Amino acid sequence: MAQRQFQTEVSKLLHLIIHSLYSNREVFLRELVSNASDALDKLKYLCVADEAYKSLSFDPRIDISFNKDAKTLTVSDNGIGMDAEELADSLGTIARSGTKSFLEKLGEDVKKDSNLIGQFGVGFYSAFMAAGKIEVTSRKANSGEAWKWSSDGKETYDIESASRDTHGTTVLLHLTEEGLEYANRWSIEDIVKRYSNHVAFPIYLTYDEKEWDDKGKEKGSKTKTEKINSGSALWRRPKSELTPEDYNEFYKQISRDSESPLFHIHTKAEGSLEYTTLFYIPQKAPFDMFHADYKPGVKLYVKRVFITDDDKELMPVWLRFLRGIIDSEDLPLNVSREILQQNKILINIKNASVKKILSELKTISETDAEKWNTFISEFNRPLKEGLYSDWANRDAIIELVRFKSSAVEGWASLAEYAARMKADQKYIYYISGGDEKTLKASPLLEAYRARGIEVLVMDEEIDEIVVPQLGRYTLKSGDLSKEWELKAVNRSGADEELGEAPDGKTENDAKPVIEKLKNALGERVKDVKLSRRLQDSPSCIVADENDPSLQMAQILKAMGQGNVPDAAPILEVNPSHALVASLKDTDDALVIADTAGVLLDQALLVEGVKLKDPADFVKRLNRLLSRK
Repeated sequence: MAQRQFQTEVSKLLHLIIHSLYSNREVFLRELVSNASDALDKLKYLCVADEAYKSLSFDPRIDISFNKDAKTLTVSDNGIGMDAEELADSLGTIARSGTKSFLEKLGEDVKKDSNLIGQFGVGFYSAFMAAGKIEVTSRKANSGEAWKWSSDGKETYDIESASRDTHGTTVLLHLTEEGLEYANRWSIEDIVKRYSNHVAFPIYLTYDEKEWDDKGKEKGSKTKTEKINSGSALWRRPKSELTPEDYNEFYKQISRDSESPLFHIHTKAEGSLEYTTLFYIPQKAPFDMFHADYKPGVKLYVKRVFITDDDKELMPVWLRFLRGIIDSEDLPLNVSREILQQNKILINIKNASVKKILSELKTISETDAEKWNTFISEFNRPLKEGLYSDWANRDAIIELVRFKSSAVEGWASLAEYAARMKADQKYIYYISGGDEKTLKASPLLEAYRARGIEVLVMDEEIDEIVVPQLGRYTLKSGDLSKEWELKAVNRSGADEELGEAPDGKTENDAKPVIEKLKNALGERVKDVKLSRRLQDSPSCIVADENDPSLQMAQILKAMGQGNVPDAAPILEVNPSHALVASLKDTDDALVIADTAGVLLDQALLVEGVKLKDPADFVKRLNRLLSRK
């Protein structure tokens, strides 16, 4: 036996691996299976490419077994194996990767076909998170000698001669008390299915199953060996081989959703960047879609080996409802495989995937109205987030977003609105700030309806943030394009297309009323004006062009922006309405105050704004009614 010193400060580095590098102890089994898969892949290549290995009998497999009483867990393969020198090089030097060295010897033309993933040489040491001692027995293919490497992961390791019937490697873990939880059939099956289900080689689990007699008494046990991985990655199979049932069942497996998906998008990219993606759109929005701690739905694989399903950088936040797979051939990872580097390859995969998804969504919007309406009902709001956050794809997203409308039932796109616009209409009009029913009943829409001008109804809080920031919409048709500004009808400057302003006589006649209202309301309003928006209602409120709307101010305060000032609204009144006209011939201060208060408060209520003093509104209203 030869005792040797590790070639780095092993105790410190192992402490880092165990306590910092990996967040879940169970990944040690993923790493050991990955190493076994690499060993099989190396031998598979040599059996084809090297004359010295072509005559070798090769039936690749990975075997896992455990003994709870002996506190051991074993992972074995019949791959390339290692000799004494390779054991020392690969296991005696932390962060030296045998796989990486092997890849460097391969020609560029075969690297892309190799399913090797060990890039950093530290995955093996994660096993010390579950084991107090590890023994590795290995015999290199085409060699009659076997060697055993053993260590407790501290200062030294031993290498000695051993025996093994066939080529390959066996890793024997002497489990710690914490590691004993993995010495059972169900834990091993769960981990393998979750992390290594699609490794190309079969993984077998050997375990003892109890047997019972007719009276229900235990009569012994029987050793069973079962294949526990699928061994084939569905997303890597040609689309022509897959049925809708295949796609649906796989979706249910990865998403834990009992319903079939709304639709899927399956892409295989080849060339300088090789990867496969399979994305699903659920029928229903995930329950945590609007939670800050939402669970990402896209899993990352590298060469069919699961890497992570908890990285929110794989896809943009606004696409967090996606479920599916990204499988890269050459994505570089950091040493733990759990934290992705911000690298150009990942960014390219992400950008290309988003563009593909947007293209597919556009196709569905044009060809399948029923499916599209289902999608929009569930995911319109995340699309609006994309308008706000994803500048690179804004032009594509804006064609997908939908709004309610004062002119049609259901959903309307900006392109559809533009097609229905009056020939001389200058702006795209919208109203926001409440629920659909309240907004459609707003007196602000009276004059627009009378003139046949459509108004988009934006009934989600996010509209208050997104649409003003959007500003304009450009409709492109071939080489031609036309652009319109988006105008909020509850802004003071949005009424220029509603006909002439009140004439001089009307303004003169109403001037005393306007002054009385201004004096009575004081700082509660920024101004009082005659309105050309109103047909039947006595009053409405609008925001000054440079002020946040009342609803926007409420949103900012709810987000913790305590320094947001209360912007007073502009009160617009209808001079022909009896309630407003009644002020012309009275100088009773209380009547004026009550009327002014009711005009303002009812305008606020109609716009869905919560009154600061509802009791005062009721008292004023009761006094006015009692005078009639």
